[in-house]
Amino acid sequence: MRALEVVRPGPLALVQDLGRPGYAHLGVPPSGALDVPALRLANRLVGNDEGAAGVECLFGGLRLRATASCTIAVTGPAVDVEVDGRAVGSHAPVWLAEGQVVAIGAPATGLRCYLAVSGGIVVDAELGSRSRDVLSEIGPTPLKTGDVLPLGTPSLPGGADVVLPTVAPAELAVTVDPGPRAHWFADLAAGLAKTWTVTAESNRVGLRLDGSALAREDEYVEQELPSEGLLTGSIQVPPNGLPVVFLADHPTTGGYPVAAVVRRASLPALAQARPGTLLRFHSSTRVWNR
Repeated sequence: MRALEVVRPGPLALVQDLGRPGYAHLGVPPSGALDVPALRLANRLVGNDEGAAGVECLFGGLRLRATASCTIAVTGPAVDVEVDGRAVGSHAPVWLAEGQVVAIGAPATGLRCYLAVSGGIVVDAELGSRSRDVLSEIGPTPLKTGDVLPLGTPSLPGGADVVLPTVAPAELAVTVDPGPRAHWFADLAAGLAKTWTVTAESNRVGLRLDGSALAREDEYVEQELPSEGLLTGSIQVPPNGLPVVFLADHPTTGGYPVAAVVRRASLPALAQARPGTLLRFHSSTRVWNR
């Protein structure tokens, strides 16, 4: 059987594809790879459909053994990749012979690397996706030593249009649009434009930020909300005034006000924001006070 055996999973390694959008009415988040362009690129490099399942690994440390010859590619931040102890580099297709072990180091910047393999990982799908959703606990469990990941039928690589590793900056500037409760907050655009710090409590559900708390307008200080729908990228503000930016495994509803929403193009950068990253939000040209 064509497969990859997990020799060591590292801090957290998950099977991810492009997720399961369309199930919010069932309370199921979209999930999927947080850095979508990185997974798409890895799949192109090995000849897969861009939506094939690969492995998302946090802070590296992943080691996999091939049970049959296959081609792999590692993308995301620049990272050391070795095959049987020999450096092969990232962001390029690499052939593995039966029994060879690929090892991914810790990226110098960013958080998440993506490994794609020819044929894709074909574990059982749930609700149309092979992604692990850490909030709902849907999809394949986090990888552990000894797991065997079956592979599909490979096809010939067709090349890729971009093969440059990304460098996750120490400070991010992110464009946002006003959320449905933007009017609840005093001088929101200025408040969001201050410098925020990504905390260690962040995960695939959302980025938790520290900084100068956002203040509500006087008329909304004691106001409560029934639960409202949430989108990926929603910036929800709990009573302490410190924003949470929801990522792919976010809850589908929430009772705290959503002040703003991150534009989809900025979500991959947020996926690579490690604790300590500085973050500022730039308001769009849309009207904030309604």
